[in-house]
Amino acid sequence: MRLMISLFRAYPMASFLMVLALFLSGLAEGLGLSALLPMLKIALSSGDNAAVAAEPPGELEQAVLDLLAWLGIPVTLGALLVVIVVAAFFKAVLLLVAQRQVGYTAAQVATDLRLETLRNMMRSRWRFFLHQPAGRLTNALATEAERSAQSYMFGATALTFLIQALVYGTVAVLVSWQATLLGLVGGAVIIWLSHFLVRVTRKAGKKQTDLMVSLISRLTDTLQSVKPLKAMAREHLADRLLHRETNRLNKALRRQVLASAGLNSGQDLMFVMVIAFGLYLALGILSMEFATVLILAVTLGRAFNFMGKVQKQYQKLAQSESAYWSLRETNRRAEAEREHPGGHVTPTLGTGIALRDIRFSYDGTPIFDGLDLDIPAHRMTTLVGPSGSGKTTVIDLVIGLLRPDRGAVSIDGVPFADIDLTAWRGMVGYVPQETVLLHDTILHNVTLGDPGVAEERVEEALKKAGAWGFVASLPEGIHTMVGERGGRLSGGQRQRIAIARALINDPKLLILDEATSALDPESEAAIIATLRALRQQVTILAITHNSRLSDAADIVHRLAPGAGVRAG
Repeated sequence: MRLMISLFRAYPMASFLMVLALFLSGLAEGLGLSALLPMLKIALSSGDNAAVAAEPPGELEQAVLDLLAWLGIPVTLGALLVVIVVAAFFKAVLLLVAQRQVGYTAAQVATDLRLETLRNMMRSRWRFFLHQPAGRLTNALATEAERSAQSYMFGATALTFLIQALVYGTVAVLVSWQATLLGLVGGAVIIWLSHFLVRVTRKAGKKQTDLMVSLISRLTDTLQSVKPLKAMAREHLADRLLHRETNRLNKALRRQVLASAGLNSGQDLMFVMVIAFGLYLALGILSMEFATVLILAVTLGRAFNFMGKVQKQYQKLAQSESAYWSLRETNRRAEAEREHPGGHVTPTLGTGIALRDIRFSYDGTPIFDGLDLDIPAHRMTTLVGPSGSGKTTVIDLVIGLLRPDRGAVSIDGVPFADIDLTAWRGMVGYVPQETVLLHDTILHNVTLGDPGVAEERVEEALKKAGAWGFVASLPEGIHTMVGERGGRLSGGQRQRIAIARALINDPKLLILDEATSALDPESEAAIIATLRALRQQVTILAITHNSRLSDAADIVHRLAPGAGVRAG
């Protein structure tokens, strides 16, 4: 129940209101049950059963009679039936309030967990994402958050059944504590014997959580590679891999189903056996009063039923709770990797960016050792060099996604430690090497859903990027859907949309990572002309293997593995 304690602490007021409503509904149900005994006495006192009425009332019956007398309710069959109906009505209303509160809180649990996870991820360092499969994060936001909310539902439902079991057990104790004690001992033995099935379910649930992370991660990677897989007729490799992962998940699900079915069937059978034995003992051997035995049979039977439901709901909680702890661990790691926001200086990029004596390594592999590099403002600077020479790393250092192991990055002479990182990144327009568009309209892909960007600004950005010509020719213009990952557009068209996205907020620094590699010569020439015109308003930093872009640049830095750099 560690999960329920954790969630009750997180939502104290909602949990208190739920427990209060459940408690009051239990009292209402107990009042209705208590009225059954005098009602049965009245029903059995007619005709040949008149001797039953002459028997002195028990403690519970006398307490009910005293309460009815204090309330001014006559002890008649009709009045007692009204009491039972009214008690049932209040129980139903209070139970509805409690269950509604449970549902609302469970929905809030899922929402809060998703938002907390998303915020922690977005606030974490870039290195955190480099070591996380995309599928793990997707699974955390979707599957694990939902299963965590279900765990709360199962735990709250178990609490509901527990309170109802306590109500029926209390009434049974008041009728005959000796018989109730024997019955509860039998019920406890059954719960104890059944508990190993809960442990089996918990292990199966933990296995499901681990396998879902693996399966979703592999599925995400596979979907990103569908085109090359199909192009090379290697779909069967993906099918074989996912088939193995899915079968492993299926085995865990089968163990869970078997444990749940075993608990349902076996537990109910054992409870029936205990009740049958108790009835035989009470009526056949001890010759107890029939009305008392009937009340005991109803109350203990219902108490056993609810005790069984408590364990079944707890079994479901045990199956799902591993998702909650997995999500909490993901949040803990993301929070531990939270990115420092930097200082309070808002940069202007008036003179330029400088990298001095930079030492940097990826997981122990050195990339730079003593790198010095200048990126002057209002100029076009290109980085060229073979793969592995650190061109993308320079960009990540300039943006602030990575921090050097030694040395300093400064903007207009102000070190990065004093720069407001959010303000700085708001001045950057970035065009990545791999252009991935959202499955939405061209308008949405350029604005990224920002409602404050007018369509006129989108048109202007598309013109600067050399994309307006083909966009204007589309039947729906900027409202055209681009398809999954921009699949309805050519590679060059996708890159131009990405460039327009980078220009939409009039950045001070425009970064292009091989952004012209897929353009035809005519479009490339238009983009280069646009970039040359823009360098009076924006500083341009580009990675390229294209000699045309290098020739058009004001400064060319040639990087070599081992931090060698030469200006050209």
